[in-house]
Amino acid sequence: MKGKLQLEPIETASVDELRALQLKRLQATLAQAYANSPVYRAKFDQAGVRPEDCRQLSDLAMFPFTSKADLRESYPFGMFAVPREECVRIHASSGTTGKPTVVGYTKNDIDTWATVMARSIRASGAMPGDLVHVSYGYGLFTGGLGAHYGAERLGLTVVPFGGGQTERQVQLIHDFRPDIIMVTPSYMLAIADEFERQGLNPRESSLRVGIFGAEPWTNDMRAAIEQRMNMDAVDIYGLSEVMGPGVANECIETKDGPTIWEDHFYPEIVDPETGAPVPEGEFGELVFTSLTKEALPIIRYRTRDLTRLLPGTARTMRRMEKITGRSDDMMIVRGVNVFPTQIEELILKVRELAPHYQCILTRDGPLDALTVAVEARHDLLHDSEQARAAAERLAHEIKVYVGTTARIELRPAGGIERSLGKAKRVIDQRKL
Repeated sequence: MKGKLQLEPIETASVDELRALQLKRLQATLAQAYANSPVYRAKFDQAGVRPEDCRQLSDLAMFPFTSKADLRESYPFGMFAVPREECVRIHASSGTTGKPTVVGYTKNDIDTWATVMARSIRASGAMPGDLVHVSYGYGLFTGGLGAHYGAERLGLTVVPFGGGQTERQVQLIHDFRPDIIMVTPSYMLAIADEFERQGLNPRESSLRVGIFGAEPWTNDMRAAIEQRMNMDAVDIYGLSEVMGPGVANECIETKDGPTIWEDHFYPEIVDPETGAPVPEGEFGELVFTSLTKEALPIIRYRTRDLTRLLPGTARTMRRMEKITGRSDDMMIVRGVNVFPTQIEELILKVRELAPHYQCILTRDGPLDALTVAVEARHDLLHDSEQARAAAERLAHEIKVYVGTTARIELRPAGGIERSLGKAKRVIDQRKL
């Protein structure tokens, strides 16, 4: 019988102890950013604030935001607060919409990252001796190496597979019998499909826990994965600009939204339009300030993720409601705000359809048009009467519950391109 891995004392410290530690670390971070980053010095001066103006946590609201544009404009190393030579690693975003955002890590930063990732994996239900199959991409993407270092820090055994080669992934999962898989939820579905293609029952795999992140996913998707794979599915959250994966993670005993590791990352929720802080518990845009990063301290970074802060349950630290949308993923179709996850929830309720889909935006004269491309279940012909009836039902549900008209394009199993990383849910052809 496996034992349990012990929590760190800070995870169950009192709220007063946690807030005192946050203030001390926040003041040090603001001073470090102002003294060592020309970008932050200029931003603070322009806003008329100095590090010593932060006397309590609420004073952080006086300081300017950081955006992805700031990192791109200072490409590649302009926002670093240490000489590049003191960085032991560089990561970067894909840069598909412009210059990539570049982040650097000192030796201490890598140590901190491994610590919060280990904490995340432990919160997910890891036990001593577990074998962890890592399907997040390695390389410049922070997912693979973040998961890898965290699992090793926890004393677990790592299979550093990375993305792709789905057939071989299933073979090694079947042969190595890992306890935990770390992967995007959309790619987990592709792995489940491959299990069935090989004549294997995914519910009989050795996988006990799936740690899923890097893209928004719903509780309906959680239920679908748990039922199909016979595992616990928990949510991990992070972004490269703030650290990488491991900023927050769900606790397996509650599965009620990711717990934010507040001793390292200070959260705020602001109005997406005005940037003004919203009252505790209200919905808005998530903003993070790093409290312990050296190479690239990040002050009030606008994540564009939409959520709200909730009191701690399994840990003292606050939780955030599961993120199911981003302000920059939102589609506006004939005046109606539509999130891909709203479409996903409705697809998962139609048993004749598979949870592989894309939202395609086009222009119909002066008006926007939405097409939802979705696969029929693998054992159902996509042009059958049963599948067409399911498509009509989905179109009706979208009209009723989302408030917009959508054309449903049925595709056979495998007809939606499988993503090896973050799933591309929206294809906007309106500008073409």
